[in-house]
Amino acid sequence: MNQLDVVSRRTGVGKTAVFASAAALLTLLLVGHTWIPDIGGFGVAVDTAAPWLGALIPVLAVAAVLCRCPVGAVAALIPLLAWAYLFGSWWAPGPPARTAAASHTVRVVSQNLFAANTSPTATARALAATNADIIAVQELGGTNRESVLRTLDEDYRYHDELGTVGLWSRYPISDTSAVDVGVDWHRGLRTQIATPHGQLVVYVVHLPSIRPGDTTTRNNGLGVLSRALSEENADRVVVAGDFNTSSTDRRWSGFAPGYRDSHSGAGFTWPASFPLARLDHILGRGVTVTDPSVLSVPGPDHRAVSAVIGLG
Repeated sequence: MNQLDVVSRRTGVGKTAVFASAAALLTLLLVGHTWIPDIGGFGVAVDTAAPWLGALIPVLAVAAVLCRCPVGAVAALIPLLAWAYLFGSWWAPGPPARTAAASHTVRVVSQNLFAANTSPTATARALAATNADIIAVQELGGTNRESVLRTLDEDYRYHDELGTVGLWSRYPISDTSAVDVGVDWHRGLRTQIATPHGQLVVYVVHLPSIRPGDTTTRNNGLGVLSRALSEENADRVVVAGDFNTSSTDRRWSGFAPGYRDSHSGAGFTWPASFPLARLDHILGRGVTVTDPSVLSVPGPDHRAVSAVIGLG
């Protein structure tokens, strides 16, 4: 074996090691992203980005082919299979959305209005046009408050607000109270709605944002709210709002046991211009939560979420 053959073999082994290691690392990130220590918010950032790690798989495969490393190209199948198992169903076509009997449902829409919204009237009109029975909003205040109140009050007889969260309803509202979400001002409310099919307790919440290097405040808010929801005595409960928590966040799977998220797929809501994460959710307990959808509304930096709540 001459020197060129030795160099070529060593180069081939080196390429194989590099691509095999990259495939293994990518697979570990996909499968075990929640095991990464959340130092300075890095772990939560990887959680949020987890569904998008699949975009690195074709890059890895193409690079292996261009480098003439067939083993590396085959190795890319391992993270591909892991991604398909974890997230493939999010984008795979499925059966038509199931909707409960129309005589026993209410439609709920939730929207973060965006404090710097320059077209709040258009936002409110778009929300009213959804023909929802209940509209929950967050970041209600500042320049958008009066326009939103005036517009939604035209279509909804009942409404209440606390701090920067509000709710509009076609049905009577009573016993509204503040809900603690881990901050010193009102970003959560609980109210009772007398629907034609019985009482429904509705929470509207806006969890603290994640800041660079700080997830503690958000995590504390999730914990406080989770305990409150677990202690809720009402038979039928809906929780809607901006949770600032993605569906793949390590804190989400253990949040509010017994409550079901309306959307189990992608349904990304933020940022509105090109959604990369689902931070907004509608949860239910003692009700059926069906027909989930994400709506593009003019003005906010989040997209709205909608679901049909079956009351039995």
